[in-house]
Amino acid sequence: MPSKAHELGHAGEAAAAAFMVALGFEVLHTSYRHKRAEVDLVVQRGQELLVFVEVKARSSNQFGYPETFVTERKKQLFRLAAEQLQEQLNWTGDIRFDILAVTPSADGLRIEHFEDAFY
Repeated sequence: MPSKAHELGHAGEAAAAAFMVALGFEVLHTSYRHKRAEVDLVVQRGQELLVFVEVKARSSNQFGYPETFVTERKKQLFRLAAEQLQEQLNWTGDIRFDILAVTPSADGLRIEHFEDAFY
């Protein structure tokens, strides 16, 4: 049986994908993997922008804000995955690394979007 944290993670990723689609992006990959790197979402807007999204869902901010849990190692792995996918797609447009922080709220899930969160 999945834990509450696991369920929140899945709900957060689904909500994050819907959020990015509402912003005009197309979801290319969910849980994209390259070696030890995993990117929660890879979205694209036209031929000009490819965005690698880390979704951080937390049940509360009691121990810190979700976006602060993206480690330097995770950022390195993100860059590795980004390089691989750009090569695979022969991508020549811009790329960006975003974080979507997801927390429960009274009316569902609250999503906070951090564009260009790291390089």
